Amino acid sequence: MDALLNDPTIKKLITGLLVVLIILFVVMALSGLKAYGTIGQSVDLNRTISVNGTGEVVAVPDIATISISVDEEGLDIPTAQEEAAKEANTIIEFLEDSGIDEDDIKTTNYSINPQYDYVQEICPVGFRCPGGKQELRGYRISQSIEVKVRKTDEVGAILSGIGELGATNVYGPNFQVEDRDALREEAREVAIKDAREEAERLADALGVRLGDVVNFSDSGFYPYYDRFGFGGDTATLESTKTVPELPVGESTITSNVNIIYEIR
Repeated sequence: MDALLNDPTIKKLITGLLVVLIILFVVMALSGLKAYGTIGQSVDLNRTISVNGTGEVVAVPDIATISISVDEEGLDIPTAQEEAAKEANTIIEFLEDSGIDEDDIKTTNYSINPQYDYVQEICPVGFRCPGGKQELRGYRISQSIEVKVRKTDEVGAILSGIGELGATNVYGPNFQVEDRDALREEAREVAIKDAREEAERLADALGVRLGDVVNFSDSGFYPYYDRFGFGGDTATLESTKTVPELPVGESTITSNVNIIYEIR
């Protein structure tokens, strides 16, 4: 055994093996220290690109909303109600005869309010006047009706007919697109496409590749409806055979999105 250990070749092998073991030990020790130094520190090294996108969709309104009010007075409530109901029913009958569905006509307000006159008492000369007093004159019935007109090219004729029937006030028309949810979805899709194209341009300029989407936010929608009224937002219609021309205009919905992409 001693002769084997004293062999020069064996000694070189043992020495080389010891050197290798020492080197491995040092490398493992240094790796452990490096790992210990990163404990508690963030190792999230993801690189990202943040881009904004805008989508705009324009559509022609397919409905018009009109609000109609009827006001009538009477000495007592039943009398006032009877007069108001007679006028409102005449207008509703006209609307239905014009092809408007019963579901598109609804009452939005009905109110009864007492009406007073202020009477000034006669005051004798030289005496302090006690002032006037309120005397009940009667009652006012107000009924508001909202109607949805689906044939926008007939709005003018309907307004003219309502005026001939003696409606007290008319508000509108307000032209809109009925299925606004579909427009919102379409506007969002356009905005997302716009953001993607912007991200691809930036990635190409920076010499990187787009990865997965790491965040998406939608800042909402901004609808704009061209609104046209008859004599302004509020009109008192009088009997007329002239049918007003009412341009429908366009409706626009804008969507804004922000998308963050991982880059590689």
